Amino acid sequence: MSTLHHTAFDTHLIGVDPDLRIHVAESVFEGRDGPLLESLKALASRSLRVPAEVPLQPRREYLEQRFTQFVAAQP
Repeated sequence: MSTLHHTAFDTHLIGVDPDLRIHVAESVFEGRDGPLLESLKALASRSLRVPAEVPLQPRREYLEQRFTQFVAAQP
């Protein structure tokens, strides 16, 4: 993850569901702030690419827990 994506994930601007789909907070779509914000908007409904090696893949239960936090943080 880049610093931008990591920060957006930590602040619940983007979330990843257990099926590896990326969700973007509605508040991001309300903003008009140039190419960085547009790059976040473009992530909506895309799927996360993960390593082929199972031990390196994100664990579904952790994604589920984190996605629950993302959903709860939305107004």
